[in-house]
Amino acid sequence: MSKWFVLNIMLLIFVIYKLVIHPLIPTMPLPIVFGFLGFLFFLFNWTRHAVFSTIRDVPNRETKIKFANLSKKVLPFHKWVGTSALVIILIHAGFIINKYGFPWHYGKFVTGVIALVILASIVTTGWMRLFRPTITKRMLHIYFGVSLFWLIVIHIWL
Repeated sequence: MSKWFVLNIMLLIFVIYKLVIHPLIPTMPLPIVFGFLGFLFFLFNWTRHAVFSTIRDVPNRETKIKFANLSKKVLPFHKWVGTSALVIILIHAGFIINKYGFPWHYGKFVTGVIALVILASIVTTGWMRLFRPTITKRMLHIYFGVSLFWLIVIHIWL
């Protein structure tokens, strides 16, 4: 199992924990609902990176084939799930900006804005790879994904 599977599970548990201890837990505000949905869409796609890491690291050929076939089944939805995550997070951002304005002094807002820019970059490089795939676009796509993962950790932590 890849370290990314473990990190993804730990992050999912952490996000669910933060939701459960939220003071408004019985009636969750819409911005938080959309933020959580966008996170789930991102995590679904990011888990594909964990699958590829497992394929590279596992010596067992049968396991590699099993994960490759699983990844092949998810591939047609990958770009659409990422684009949906971007749309959902834009709705989340709209709710937040409508409620709080632009509090640039607030760390959670700043990390959210940076995460939104990186998510838009991930979606852009993902769609660009459809028309003319290059190693540079692939590596940018992965680096943006890793950056977004850690920004989400910081955003949730704050």
